[in-house]
Amino acid sequence: MTSSAEPATTRTWEGLTIPTAGTYLLDQAHKRVGFVARHMMVSKVRGQFREAEATVTVSENPLESAVTATIQAGSIDTGQTDRDNHLRSGDFLESEKYPTLEFRSTGVKSHSGNEFVLTGDLTIKDVTKQVDLEVEFEGAGRSPFGQDIFGFTATTEIDREEFGLTWNVALETGGVLVGKKIKIEIEGEAIRQG
Repeated sequence: MTSSAEPATTRTWEGLTIPTAGTYLLDQAHKRVGFVARHMMVSKVRGQFREAEATVTVSENPLESAVTATIQAGSIDTGQTDRDNHLRSGDFLESEKYPTLEFRSTGVKSHSGNEFVLTGDLTIKDVTKQVDLEVEFEGAGRSPFGQDIFGFTATTEIDREEFGLTWNVALETGGVLVGKKIKIEIEGEAIRQG
């Protein structure tokens, strides 16, 4: 009588326990696609996009892995309806004309331990720019529900004006209402498909 062992769901690579090769989708129940912007030069506004999808293709050589992501522009949420509607408008995202923000990785620029720099093309409205995502690999394993998963966080900073998001108001005290630099913060789990 032979027992059939389950195929491995993780492997060891450079001292890390990483997922085996395959296609993984962002878990909708365990994700946050957030951002931080300066407001009136004195405070920060935090928000997120509630609707986002991502596919991670983990390769045999982990440094050849790839990511594609689609974010629904209209799902922006800062907790303030008037501000959210303004951000969806022609002054900013023009979400009716440009319903999605897109990211397509082009390669892994560098790595050290569980930290990776993932380079890719970010498209907002009709402008595409190269960005570097600083990715921290959080671990891999099997959930209590039998799903193969891994976790990650990623951050980058963009100049919104480079993407055509130039609306602003000068303040009497100097400076502007909305800062140019936007920090993007992504946290999530990905689940193996098939």
